[in-house]
Amino acid sequence: MSGAGPGRPLTHWQHRLAERGVDRQLWLLVPALVFVVALFLYPFFYGLTLSFQPTRGGPFSDYARFFSDSYERGTIWITLRIALPAALLNVLAAVPIAYRMRGRFRGKRLVTTLLVVPITLGTVLTAQGLLNFLGPTGWFNRILLATNLVEEPVRLTHNYWGVFFSLVITGFPFAFLLVLSYLSGIDPTLERAAATLGADWRRRFTRITLPLLMPGLATTFCLTFVLAFSVFPSAVLVGNPAGETRVISLAAYQAAYERYDYPYASAIAMIMGFVELVIIAVVLAARSRFYTGSTGGKG
Repeated sequence: MSGAGPGRPLTHWQHRLAERGVDRQLWLLVPALVFVVALFLYPFFYGLTLSFQPTRGGPFSDYARFFSDSYERGTIWITLRIALPAALLNVLAAVPIAYRMRGRFRGKRLVTTLLVVPITLGTVLTAQGLLNFLGPTGWFNRILLATNLVEEPVRLTHNYWGVFFSLVITGFPFAFLLVLSYLSGIDPTLERAAATLGADWRRRFTRITLPLLMPGLATTFCLTFVLAFSVFPSAVLVGNPAGETRVISLAAYQAAYERYDYPYASAIAMIMGFVELVIIAVVLAARSRFYTGSTGGKG
């Protein structure tokens, strides 16, 4: 019987579980459930409850306060303006590289390692590298000035572009690895069959590979978007946190740890999560319009 070892009788509660079709091995899920509840569900519901307990006014006053303040409300657009293009660029750049990396060639492991190295750098080290390379006295500007291509340094840090470049550098490895894994799951014999029928590589990619890859691209975009939308260190280190890169996570941080208004900070965090869910829902809904079949996996 389910959950019984050889020659080992079932206890009363094991009998009851077996009658209900519950295998006692399912108890192995308990540690994972405790982990999820302790580190995700409890903090989420605690923050949600706290957001309806403002220091002043009714339960929705902090939400109304956020949307009535143009300076605070504008952080949503600022964050979207940074996160959406960065996530889109990471996915678009990952597709052709991952498509080429499917085949076997000399130095493939070295190239793959170089592409995923930014994962090990971290946000702070990446920001420091950007400051040294793209800053007013960095190598890039020194080369431009030495060759007389510009008369004064080009501003690529402490503004929108500094944060954007940081998100691209740190987000691309995740997008690349995800796209590569989805591409590896597409049966290569489908393309070979199309090639025998006279389809060139463009038709094979647009008619076979891309439709099969579309669900994976949508998922990859959602994950890279969430990663970019929660940007915080880059907005401070290589951005302008008081102006064009004052993202919504920074607004929540300032409310919590500068003004010590935790209910208001929780309300901002809930708004942040809601915006993310809206974008993800739109992307996943659009995904079903491109392809609804299987992914053509090898197994």
